[in-house]
Amino acid sequence: MKERDGWGREVSRRDFMRVCVTVSAALGLPFGMAGRIAEAAMADGRPAVIWLHFQECTGCSESLLRASHPTVATLLLEMISLDYHETLMAGAGHQAEAALHASMQGNKGKYLLVVEGAIPTRQDGIYCKVAGKTALESLQEAAAGAQAIIAIGSCASFGGIQAAAPNPTGAVGVGDIIKDKPIVNLPGCPPNPYSLLSTILYFTTFNKLPELDAKGRPLFAYGRKLHEHCERRPHFDAGRFAQAFGDEGHRQGYCLYKLGCKGPATYANCSVNRFNDIGVWPVSVGHPCIGCTEQALLFNTAIADKVQIHEPTPFDSYAPVDLKEKGKGPDPLTTGIVGLAAGTALGAGAMVARRLPVDSGTQENDHGAAD
Repeated sequence: MKERDGWGREVSRRDFMRVCVTVSAALGLPFGMAGRIAEAAMADGRPAVIWLHFQECTGCSESLLRASHPTVATLLLEMISLDYHETLMAGAGHQAEAALHASMQGNKGKYLLVVEGAIPTRQDGIYCKVAGKTALESLQEAAAGAQAIIAIGSCASFGGIQAAAPNPTGAVGVGDIIKDKPIVNLPGCPPNPYSLLSTILYFTTFNKLPELDAKGRPLFAYGRKLHEHCERRPHFDAGRFAQAFGDEGHRQGYCLYKLGCKGPATYANCSVNRFNDIGVWPVSVGHPCIGCTEQALLFNTAIADKVQIHEPTPFDSYAPVDLKEKGKGPDPLTTGIVGLAAGTALGAGAMVARRLPVDSGTQENDHGAAD
């Protein structure tokens, strides 16, 4: 069985179900829920989606369009009714505005609003205008009839680089303006496109938003620190760190913490889902994580700044790892002396314990220990 996407290309049933199973797994749902997700994705009455652009670089849309495992972008465009998207729609000018207002009126209270980019608020928002209206006015108007809002990217979620000091335009995220609508934040610069796909599929399947953390991020994508699943984590645990870009440790794939990697303080799924469908993400190609999903880190700390963590280096009990030659361990004489001392201490302790008087009045409890 094959379906056709929005460009007339065939999508096999197997590929379609593979995406549904992947999304189900990403959401932490039982395997049997993949069928329900597939039914929701293929059902009539797809939710209308209005996508607004404000202060941004369009990187979130670009990342979405480059997902191809398989043709996820086309499946997404078929799964929903994307009524307005300034970058993707064919219409422009008055035609585009007419499509926007027709969708808002015809789907009032039912459409999903996706916002990409920060919203300037200083001087009544004059720093970003579309069709003669400020971004602030457009957001408030579109949000009024939306069922829910998805803030895609760090700009829409927290303000992004526009909100970095001194923030001359007064840029803020969606949640700083809209207070009466459910909002899902998908921060990242850009975020993983499958996080958006999974969020929309969850919404269309269960008619509700996924569980969120304290910052409005879905737990299925932002519930764990990416450091926990980083391929360089074994080097971190063993104390092997790159000291400079291009040095031997960097070429050997050592941990990038000392070069400013923010992975230990960043909640995201980059180290699991990765990007471009080829298993690549910044750390895998030798660049430290900049913490782009964290409002306190992105554009507020320098790339080389280290984040504070409890144990930036392994315990002293770990074997030395900065030796010049492989297989060269600690000095044999030192090892022998330490071993002899430890054995002597243990033996002496055992002899002392054996000579201690035993009180005949003591009784053993149920676990064999003296009361």
